[in-house]
Amino acid sequence: MADPTPTPDTAAHPRFADALRELGLAVEVRRFPDATRTAAEAAAAIGCELSQIVKSLVFEADGQPVVVLMDGASRVDVELVRHELAAGSVRRANAALVRETTGYAIGGVPPFGHRTRTRVLADRRLLDHETVWAAAGNPHTVFPLAPKTLIAHADGTLVDVRERSA
Repeated sequence: MADPTPTPDTAAHPRFADALRELGLAVEVRRFPDATRTAAEAAAAIGCELSQIVKSLVFEADGQPVVVLMDGASRVDVELVRHELAAGSVRRANAALVRETTGYAIGGVPPFGHRTRTRVLADRRLLDHETVWAAAGNPHTVFPLAPKTLIAHADGTLVDVRERSA
């Protein structure tokens, strides 16, 4: 297991560190020597439940980017996202659109502090936890926050877009 020693917020991506300062948020950013690019890698490094990891996923809805915040143990039901947005089509964004929209690479996208203001949907299941963990702008860093606070700073709309198992 990686060393979960807290580090100052300088471990966060500079854009995200700026966003934290602008929001007046003092969070504990943890840096890991090994990448925590996937939810499973992040949960193992932190020592938390997979569902406590927040995945910040970018989709394209009728040509417009939208960020979906989903717990690490679940998958997004694209049809539910399409319905929620009243969109004709929704698909996963490619790496170029993710970077263009958020300013971050896949695997390190935080829930807020993006390059452009983008609509954010937050799956209601995130509220099942007292604390959740999200990327701090790169694949080596994460930070904890209460889910309601995280969703509020992301200006997220609470929705049910989790894929249901058959």
